[in-house]
Amino acid sequence: MSLLWVMLGLMLLVVGGEFLVRSSVALSFKLNISKLVIGMTVVSFATSAPELLVSLQAALEGSSDIALGNVIGSNIANIGLVLGVTAMISPLVVDKGFYKLNWPVMMLLSVVLYFFLKSGNELSFAEGLVLFVSLIIFLFLLIKGAAKEDLSSVDDVDDNLQGTTNFRVSFWLLIGAAALYFGSEWLVFGAKEMAVSLGVSERVISVTMVAIGTSIPELAASVIAALKQEKAISLGNLIGSNIFNISSVLGLTAMIQPIAVKSKEILTTDAFWMIGFAAILIPLVFIPKRFELNRVKGAVIFIAYLVFVYTTFI
Repeated sequence: MSLLWVMLGLMLLVVGGEFLVRSSVALSFKLNISKLVIGMTVVSFATSAPELLVSLQAALEGSSDIALGNVIGSNIANIGLVLGVTAMISPLVVDKGFYKLNWPVMMLLSVVLYFFLKSGNELSFAEGLVLFVSLIIFLFLLIKGAAKEDLSSVDDVDDNLQGTTNFRVSFWLLIGAAALYFGSEWLVFGAKEMAVSLGVSERVISVTMVAIGTSIPELAASVIAALKQEKAISLGNLIGSNIFNISSVLGLTAMIQPIAVKSKEILTTDAFWMIGFAAILIPLVFIPKRFELNRVKGAVIFIAYLVFVYTTFI
């Protein structure tokens, strides 16, 4: 029964996230916000909503292991699972913006998060605020850099949403909000029940099954794009998702409800896996062939992820 709650919760989160993205983009067009800003801020915030609701719900219910494990596990899955599988299907070409801004910010935030959690065994309001402010700075630099490059097309934004009626925007927003609310409730409840039934901690379930579940939309989109041989698969999108997970999801959650570290494994194991997956990208991108993640490199990342999941359960 616990698995059913988890599956239903994940399904509602996917549906809610999709409707929230649509309504947010349509509303942004009505407010005459530029397509570039919509793609880099509105879409990014909306796609992080499922993770935010899950972490916030878990933190408010005192299940901080799920709140932290969801984000840390999702960041690991984005690189190990999503990036690994995608590169195994179709080699990825890496642009220079990866190591100039996106990767350094992801690496810095990953290390800062570790020290914040280690310093007081919790993520406090002030630390959450620091993380969120860092996101604002990152987005400012990102939009400023993109504007200089005069990017006329933003793949994440659907132009067809420009003529959406007010009624439809409101309807999508209501469906999205309701689906996200109940999806997060059911997922957290199911994760707790599953941990009890399997005799493992909430942290184990959250860094593996919950994290994989919240990464499925990115995995599906990336695999489909890779199979179609589309060049739109962006390493930057996955890196950006990791940045949002730490600075927005954990930052906002901690500002509403401080997140305590209950399982020592989060600091002694999971955080190091997250930092390790982030760090390994640089040598993989540059050695031996520069600016390419081929099938062999993808296989290495994916096998490392399987090792992480195996060691977490044992």
